[in-house]
Amino acid sequence: MSRPINFCSGPAALPLPVLEQIQAELLDFQGSGVSVMEHSHRDRLIVRLFEETEAQLKTLLGVGDAYRVLFLPGGATLQFSQVPMNLLNPGDTAAYVTTGAWSQKAIKEAQKYATAVEVASAIDTNFTTMPSPDSWQIPESSKYLHICTNETIHGVEWFGSLASVGLPVIADMSSHLLSRSMPIQEFDLIYAGAQKNLGTAGVTIVLVKTELLGECQSTTPSLMDYRHQIANDSMVNTPPVYPVWVLSLVLQWLNSIGGVESVEALNRKKAASLYQAIDHSSFYHNPVALDCRSLMNIPFVLADANLDGRFVEQSIKEGLLNLKGHRSVGGMRASIYNAITQTEVDTLIDFMREFERTAA
Repeated sequence: MSRPINFCSGPAALPLPVLEQIQAELLDFQGSGVSVMEHSHRDRLIVRLFEETEAQLKTLLGVGDAYRVLFLPGGATLQFSQVPMNLLNPGDTAAYVTTGAWSQKAIKEAQKYATAVEVASAIDTNFTTMPSPDSWQIPESSKYLHICTNETIHGVEWFGSLASVGLPVIADMSSHLLSRSMPIQEFDLIYAGAQKNLGTAGVTIVLVKTELLGECQSTTPSLMDYRHQIANDSMVNTPPVYPVWVLSLVLQWLNSIGGVESVEALNRKKAASLYQAIDHSSFYHNPVALDCRSLMNIPFVLADANLDGRFVEQSIKEGLLNLKGHRSVGGMRASIYNAITQTEVDTLIDFMREFERTAA
């Protein structure tokens, strides 16, 4: 029996070889006779797991000793608060670019801790474009610029350069980190929930330049102090060991298929084929501007919204899961992260064409 295809925006599909490795090794971690979930985080095997996973991730991202990687709980959503608590004092200002729904959430949280200024927004296009940097009105007093570089709900992705911003850049890359080559050195802090391209829910990756960090706000819990976490190698308390192990297996898989360069080629081909199928149809429509269409999250609407329920019902029967769009925008959405194959995208395209033929 073939497995269903999971097009969920998160928790997302995992590579089948990773799932099979988890199944084979769950009861016995590295010959210890004990599951990875049972080991103390002080055990040398787990300490080494964290060290090796950080090294793997930094190698894939192409960064050196200027950066540290933290493996933290709370999801990317907690970073909406943790970033300003660590980088701003109550009277400070930070600049936020609003690229979609997750950006809106980020600025709302940041405003609880300091002055967070929206310097640009694409809300006037219903987040189907990216705000042009020429329009960004950044206050001179800003301590950093925050941007969500891939918005899962609206399906927009940032492909430009931020090298000329002139202040530290903070990015939420939850839904596309390691999906393609990026100028990582342009960013001073990147955070990403693992449950999209990198593993399973439970761990959030924070990549940070250590020189960025100073005193955090006095009310910041010690568990949320980046410097305290760095000093303790992400083990201030019991860390999310199992999700970090899954992350390590995903990184090994990514290396085995040729690394970021190879997966980018696969991702661009997958996205191009699905966008082409949508654009060549009068039945389906993607509203996102061509220059910022996400490679990972592809929303589309049907010509007749009354057919949405039927489309979802039939797709599930065909083993195509989680295609219903986010409730705030409606329609459909296919999330085609690293683990989704070209064959699986082709299966979706075939289904869409057949549905169009029978529904017309």
